[in-house]
Amino acid sequence: QADFADDKQMQTPIIVRILVDPGQLLKDLSRRDPESLQVLQGLWFFLLLIPPLTAAIGGMLFGWRFGTPEPLYLSVEQSITISFLYFLALSFGFFSTVIIARWMGATYGAFASTEVYLALLSVVAAPLSIGSLAHLFPHIFFNVLVMIPAVIWSMTLLYRGLPVVLGIPPERGMLMSSALVGWLLVAAVALLGISAGLWTAGLGPAIRV
Repeated sequence: QADFADDKQMQTPIIVRILVDPGQLLKDLSRRDPESLQVLQGLWFFLLLIPPLTAAIGGMLFGWRFGTPEPLYLSVEQSITISFLYFLALSFGFFSTVIIARWMGATYGAFASTEVYLALLSVVAAPLSIGSLAHLFPHIFFNVLVMIPAVIWSMTLLYRGLPVVLGIPPERGMLMSSALVGWLLVAAVALLGISAGLWTAGLGPAIRV
C-alpha cells in the first residue's frame, strides 16, 4: 500500500502536489528525494513565465484598469516589452533570493546545495505564480484581492518549510525566513521605484489625468 501511495504521488502533477499537499513534498525535499528535486528544478521557468504571460494577454484583451474612466490598452509591442522586463525582474528576484538564502544558510547552520534551495523556493513561489492568473482580468482591486492570500500562503510555506527542508531548529528557521522576507521587501520596493522611473521615461503609454 505504501508503494502504491508513492506511485500515486509521483503520477500527480508537481504543481498540484505543491498546492494540495505541500507538507509531504517538503518532507521529500528534506530527505533529498532525487526525483522531487529534479522535477522542482525544472519548474522555475514555468512559474516565472505565468505572471508576464497572463499580464500580456489580459492587458491586450481587457485593458488595465488603474482607476481611470476607460481601460488602458497596450499595443502588442508595449505588451511584449513590459512582459519581457517583468520576466527579467522576476528572474532576478528569484535567483538572487536563492543565492542570498544559501549565503545566509551558513549563519543559521543550514548547509544545503543550491539545488535544494532552488527546489524549496520553487515551492514557496508557486502560490504567487498561480495567483498571478488574476492578471488575465487586469483590474487593480481584483488583483490585490487575489494576491493578498497568495502572499500569505507563500509566506506560510516559507516559514514552515524552510526549517523542515534545511534541517534546522524552528527558531533558527523563523529568523532565517524573516531575513529573507526583509530582503524580498527591499527588492520589491526597489522594483517599484525602477518601474516608476521607466514608466516616466516613456516605456509605458501616457495616461491622461
